[in-house]
Amino acid sequence: MNIQNTLNSFLKRFRSGAHQDPARDWMLLLICSVIAFAGIVVWNVWAFDTIAGGGTIGSRVVTEPPIFSRSSLDTVRSIFEKRSVEEEKYISGIYRYADPSQ
Repeated sequence: MNIQNTLNSFLKRFRSGAHQDPARDWMLLLICSVIAFAGIVVWNVWAFDTIAGGGTIGSRVVTEPPIFSRSSLDTVRSIFEKRSVEEEKYISGIYRYADPSQ
């Protein structure tokens, strides 16, 4: 069967002189909708079952453990230690907060 012949026969239905059958058209629409809905339900059930079982959809991503620089971690730690010292000065009363609204 030739694609051109199939396309021509399909396009003949939409010409103005062609016989129109609303019942057939609605039935075709309903059947296509039911098939699409069944496909969506099957896909969602499969995806849920896969994920619930601990699997992944698609290929697994292989990750390497991150490499940490010890010196940068020490720098961050020292920054937080300095901040905690400053916070303690506000709490203990060494620093006074002057409220500009008063």
